[in-house]
Amino acid sequence: MKNNLYSKMFMWMFIGLMITFLTGYYVSTNPNMLYNIFATKLYWVIFIVELITVVVLSARIMKMSKNGAIFGFLLYSFITGLTFSSIFVLFKMSSIMFVFLITAVLFLVFALIGYFTKMDLTKLGSILFMGLLGIILASLLNLIFKSESFDLVLIILGIIIFIGYIAYDINKVKRLEGMIDEDKLAIIGALDLYLDFLNLFIRLLQIFGKSNDN
Repeated sequence: MKNNLYSKMFMWMFIGLMITFLTGYYVSTNPNMLYNIFATKLYWVIFIVELITVVVLSARIMKMSKNGAIFGFLLYSFITGLTFSSIFVLFKMSSIMFVFLITAVLFLVFALIGYFTKMDLTKLGSILFMGLLGIILASLLNLIFKSESFDLVLIILGIIIFIGYIAYDINKVKRLEGMIDEDKLAIIGALDLYLDFLNLFIRLLQIFGKSNDN
């Protein structure tokens, strides 16, 4: 293992997560900001910008300069933090920290599996992507039928998919070692793992999180 590459990758991932969590927490403590984001059309503007940013970043990051990739990643982490603030309003802080710990443990386990496995996980990527696309489409469909049991099934499937993505993305970084500049690969890996961690965290919070209403 090239310790320098992985230390950089996890450092950037940690920085991205901290920007998102701290931004979200700060916004949640500011009633005016909360109102401006969630009670006006500004939320949809932020959501669209967030979506465009991650799509462009994911598609173009290989061709970006190192500094451009870093800027794009940190910008996306900040924008995500604005919408992420809702979890600090909806869930108890103790619950958020508990689920964060569970997520971190699962992340570590499957990251190690992804690194040490001798299997080529390349084909797993297309399977995971199709599964994720299916969940997105099913979630949109469930907006009409509003089935809580079906929603729970989709959440559990989402957890399985993002656990798979953790192993896949670590394995992908391992395969790309020596083929891409180390600093650039660290940012690419950090973005993928940041998305894996955050999506896994949100789905675990939906199951194990304790609402502030309780």
